[in-house]
Amino acid sequence: MKTKTLAALICWAGLSASAQAAEPITLGLSYPRTGTYKEEGLAQMRGALLAIDELNAEGGVLGRPLRISSRDDASRPTKAVRNVDKLADEGAAMLFGGSSSAVAIAASKRAKERGLIYFGTLTYSNDTTGKDGHRYMFRECNNAWMSARVLGDYLHKTIPNKRYFYITSNYTWGLTTEESLRKTTDSTDEARHPSVKVPFPGARLSDYQDALTQAAESDAEVLALVLFGDEMVRAMRIAHELGLTKRMQIVVPNLTQSMVEDAGPGLMEGVVGTEPWTWRVPELEKSEAGMAFVKNFSERYQMYPSSSAASAYSIVRQWADAAERARSLNSEAIIQALEGYRYSLLKDQQEWRAFDHQNVQTVYAVKVKPREEVMQDQFKQDYFEIVNRMSGDRAAPTLTEWQAERKAAGQPITLQ
Repeated sequence: MKTKTLAALICWAGLSASAQAAEPITLGLSYPRTGTYKEEGLAQMRGALLAIDELNAEGGVLGRPLRISSRDDASRPTKAVRNVDKLADEGAAMLFGGSSSAVAIAASKRAKERGLIYFGTLTYSNDTTGKDGHRYMFRECNNAWMSARVLGDYLHKTIPNKRYFYITSNYTWGLTTEESLRKTTDSTDEARHPSVKVPFPGARLSDYQDALTQAAESDAEVLALVLFGDEMVRAMRIAHELGLTKRMQIVVPNLTQSMVEDAGPGLMEGVVGTEPWTWRVPELEKSEAGMAFVKNFSERYQMYPSSSAASAYSIVRQWADAAERARSLNSEAIIQALEGYRYSLLKDQQEWRAFDHQNVQTVYAVKVKPREEVMQDQFKQDYFEIVNRMSGDRAAPTLTEWQAERKAAGQPITLQ
């Protein structure tokens, strides 16, 4: 028995050494290292590096080690498109990243032209896998409609029939998110539930001041800040100065750990939003792999992994798994290996849906805990109470709904 074990160890060591000697496989990450979404970008890099190090320790992919090459997109589509070309020219086998739906849509279209699969990390616009979807785009996170369904369900139960005021980032994510939330909260009447659009990117402090002053002068009971990253943080500070955090229920449709951290848990207390994943989810869903990820990430970085980090980690792991199953790095082979594939990694079961390449998964409504509770945690990052949960099958658009959206946009009803 000992001889067999020793032989197995020698064999593993030989395979590992062979993988390290082989030509590395490059994974291309285009992410916001600067700009309003930079904290989400940093989290993506951390998650991706952890996944790559783990895979290399396991022998790599197809007997070859992985390496990462990254470029800053600053959440600007034109920069992201240039990054695709630079990373493709370097020989990247796949591309991923981004914290803006406009970036993900533009970059993925260019990736398709270069014959490379593209995974969107944080891209919540319905358009990403809806009217702008194509064969080479896979979205790891949920879409705006999925967020709106779990959030609308919670708001209907807890504060029904309220007046809403929307302040929305004026690009594809903001617009489709507002539209979706209006439908699920019965706030489609814009005369009763007004909206102010703020520019993206490049909004000035005065834009937020003006929008929030209008909200303060309204009779709204719910303030929906359809903003992300630093934009949301700036708006929350003004809302606090105007007394709106005490007078209204603040809703931020897509919350992240770094957004709460930047604004401060005291300022964000009671804010309601959604997340596709938090570091508490693996325990809730009894995911051993998810709990191991939280442990390993926390020990390495001395902080909890956010949904941004989890998304990048999952993408690297899922691409690697698909490459191994396909026995190929070819994008078409990997697409076929992913379509319709069900798996469990950091939570309960997920699926790369075949008809739109949307990752169908459970989504969560969350509420920011009181500051005193947050401060009792070892990292002072236990921000979210999970207040509602909805399965992906209930939350995601159906095939009929997706095809109707594609027809309305003049797009084919199958991915091209």
